Amino acid sequence: MRGIRARNKSGQLRDKRDDVRVGTIEQKYSRDFGVRSDMHLGTLLEQAKKASLNDLIASKLGRKPR
Repeated sequence: MRGIRARNKSGQLRDKRDDVRVGTIEQKYSRDFGVRSDMHLGTLLEQAKKASLNDLIASKLGRKPR
């Protein structure tokens, strides 16, 4: 995944908080998810039935998530 993200002690990327606004993510990753920009990430993940931001971005690009 592009961008600078914090990692936990094991080296895995830290999960993005569920209360971040989708508009912020759309700007950071240059994506348009087709939803209101004031929606929370957690709500979007529930609606899209995805486990993480990485899965959501990968599905929009037609790639398999890492």
